[in-house]
Amino acid sequence: MNDVNLEPLRAVRLKDAFLERFERLILSGELAPGDRLPPERDLAVRLGVSRPVVHEALLELEARGLVTVVPRVGTRINDFRREGSLALLESLFRHRGGPWETVLLRDTLALRRVVEVECARLAAGNRSDADVRTLHGILEREEACPPRDVASLVALDFELHHEVSMASGNRAFPMVLKSFEPAYIGLGTQFYRDAAVVAAAHGAHRDLVVAIAARDAEGAAAVMDALLAHGASYLLGQASDAAFVGTRRQP
Repeated sequence: MNDVNLEPLRAVRLKDAFLERFERLILSGELAPGDRLPPERDLAVRLGVSRPVVHEALLELEARGLVTVVPRVGTRINDFRREGSLALLESLFRHRGGPWETVLLRDTLALRRVVEVECARLAAGNRSDADVRTLHGILEREEACPPRDVASLVALDFELHHEVSMASGNRAFPMVLKSFEPAYIGLGTQFYRDAAVVAAAHGAHRDLVVAIAARDAEGAAAVMDALLAHGASYLLGQASDAAFVGTRRQP
């Protein structure tokens, strides 16, 4: 224990606070593509932080595709739809506690659907007997889980979907699903708070596992597609709830 590097705890790192603020300013459109930020020195003074904090944060924003930093010229806001990277997408997913802008929610659910339907199709063809046993074990734990234990239901839901991606045989899909996890947890929590959806979701999970076990690729894809379409319809139907989805969040 004496050899472990234990740094002092901080409520919020200044760089992280800077990143979150400017990420939201850009994604909300308050900072538009082509806009230029003040020089690092001015930003540091206005925000009450050191210049190294500003510099490191701008480099991170650049890595996410949100800005372009040109030495001795300045920092320009990018069009994140053209320049945004997987690092930005993962960052967006990580902010599961805040409200979702409706279009981003719709697009994220559409992306999930494309990826996971293919996962299910491949899993039916490539799964091993061990994969099937693992999936059945998750189903058993789902059935035993109390309907009001939302946290456990969400965790089991993600575990099942991630296991399907593992069974697909594609090494990239599980990593993509893992990147989705923060958004998955946030949206899944909203979904499973409605006890009425539990039985339908679990029934679809059973049908999915049966199709995968039977090596029915098109059947597994169809079940996954219907399952995700239902979830997307439900979540988008809640978009009028300001606690869930917002059109803009001030930094």
